[in-house]
Amino acid sequence: MLFHLLFQLRDVGAFRVFRYTSFRVLAATATALFVALFLYPWFIRRLRREQIGEVIRADGPQGHQQKSGTPTMGGTLILFSLVGSTLLWADLTNQYTWLVLVTTVCYGALGFVDDYMKLKGIGKKRGLPAKLKLLLQIVIAAIIGGYLVFIQGFDCSLYAPFVPIKYNLVLPPALYFGFMILVVIATANTVNLTDGLDGLAIVPVIIAGAVFLVLSYGAGTVLSYYEVIDSVEILRKFDFAAYLRIPSIKGAGELAIFCGAMVGAGIGFLWYNTYPASIFMGDVGSLALGASIGLLAVLTKNELLLPILGGIFVLEGVSVVTQTVSYKLTGKRIFRMAPLHHHYELKGWAEPKIIVRFWIVAIMLALIALASLKLR
Repeated sequence: MLFHLLFQLRDVGAFRVFRYTSFRVLAATATALFVALFLYPWFIRRLRREQIGEVIRADGPQGHQQKSGTPTMGGTLILFSLVGSTLLWADLTNQYTWLVLVTTVCYGALGFVDDYMKLKGIGKKRGLPAKLKLLLQIVIAAIIGGYLVFIQGFDCSLYAPFVPIKYNLVLPPALYFGFMILVVIATANTVNLTDGLDGLAIVPVIIAGAVFLVLSYGAGTVLSYYEVIDSVEILRKFDFAAYLRIPSIKGAGELAIFCGAMVGAGIGFLWYNTYPASIFMGDVGSLALGASIGLLAVLTKNELLLPILGGIFVLEGVSVVTQTVSYKLTGKRIFRMAPLHHHYELKGWAEPKIIVRFWIVAIMLALIALASLKLR
């Protein structure tokens, strides 16, 4: 909204900066960061007053029992900062901006209902039934995917990391539609599983947001500039996608605004979520952020890069699946407890040690993901 108001002055003095996506990325990041930092103290006090505190499972690590009653549903303010900042600084005529915003809000609403039901003890197993929760996630992803694939004719190609983009694999629309749904819901749920220790999930989310900022900006940005040769001005264009050897996607550059806001809102939340946490994210945050990362991977054509970039989320999800399958088939557990971070807790690792080491792994995986661009 603010972008559309100020863009009218794009040819007047300092207002020329509003032409540039890079400036609006910085503005969105700063806006989301300062909104989160400013509002969280009030938000935490309000949650405490309303007695909206985390309910700790009795069968979880015993060290977590002291966290019982810590304010939860902090993801609500993450989404407020993220969505509000994006609406202020993004080009609202861009369909990709709206798709990622709608997905974020819908998954956030689903997570909010689940969190609320858990806090109030609604439902036989506290919260939304697992099958209903998964079904609603599929429906939301299917609506977004159906619009992209069957109405907009979205590119159904897959591009593998470390492989030149000319060797892309083109899937039939129906198959790609199903694959896209899988990417979104898998990312949403693995981020949700990762959110089990103070600050554990939000830093990999911030890292993923920063990498997708680079990828989306590169995929959709062509810079124009004039070069003077023999007193003659010649218009030149620099195509970031061609330089980075990634697919060129018209309009994808605007997603960098959303990614910047995600980074800013995430850092603002981390200030209060770092060990020992003053507030937890809840499903309202983890499901929404996970789904938005999954959709960003789809919209920037990095579906196959996502397992590397989001390797921490993959490991957490795989640990739960393998633990469940092993126990049902053999009656034995592979890990002391799943998700993976609980396994290390029960091995005696201190919580801050687990968190920081997972962060380091997330940074390493992000560097590998970025390196794959030039190795194409």
